Amino acid sequence: MKIIDAHLHFGRGEYFDTVAQAAGHENTQEAMRRDYAAAGIVHGVIMGNLPVEETEPEYPDLFHYCVGIAGDGVTEMAAERIEQLLPALEKHLRGERCVGIKLYPGYNYFYIYEDFLAPVYALAAKYEKPVAVHTGLTATDKALLKYAHPSVMDEAATKFRDVNFVMCHFGEPYFTDAVAVMEKNANVTADLSGMLAGKIQDFELFCTQKKFYIEHLRGWLAYLAAYDRLMFGTDWPLANLGDYIAFTKLIIPEEHWDAVFYDNAVRIYHLHL
Repeated sequence: MKIIDAHLHFGRGEYFDTVAQAAGHENTQEAMRRDYAAAGIVHGVIMGNLPVEETEPEYPDLFHYCVGIAGDGVTEMAAERIEQLLPALEKHLRGERCVGIKLYPGYNYFYIYEDFLAPVYALAAKYEKPVAVHTGLTATDKALLKYAHPSVMDEAATKFRDVNFVMCHFGEPYFTDAVAVMEKNANVTADLSGMLAGKIQDFELFCTQKKFYIEHLRGWLAYLAAYDRLMFGTDWPLANLGDYIAFTKLIIPEEHWDAVFYDNAVRIYHLHL
């Protein structure tokens, strides 16, 4: 079975090195290629954390990427700043390797339905590339959950119907709300990344301890019954690749594995593989 990791990050520095080691990996291109190949992951989509102005990011050729807005933790989310970024943003979107846009609400204090983002969504629609959005829990306590709650996507998806949104992390742990948003809005898909962290030493024990969580998630996915709109993702370097594949197989019925692990990402991100 071929696998696409539809949500990962790539960077250098102490943070990425430490997180990768905790997950049982090494944060180098050589080790990354080796570990991805060993896991059967043939491709991936990087969620960009670089400034938009870096229009030729040095990402491994194994991956496509989504250009991140405010993912650098510095960019100000305001109308004037967005207007300044539009030329560089369009240059990214014209390129084949850039397959979408990534927004980071919660880490940055803005709602994704705000009018100042309309020019960003217009470019996404023009180039027919999705907008991936961080939803759910955050990695820092300085972030605000109200901006990243999955229900916020309902207003954005309704207001900007010609944009295809990707609900990153399936709004974890707000699964009930995530399901409601996806059931109502056909222009919303989701990736299943960001639900594990580190290396799980005893996977069977983990499943026992997290039984409620796993059954709750699996149950809501079954209720939604939209396996053609879900994508596998790891949030590398956060989680161990093998653990994440095993976890995803627990929550997705086997007859939908090909779709969730590979086919949906090819279609949603228009990957030419």
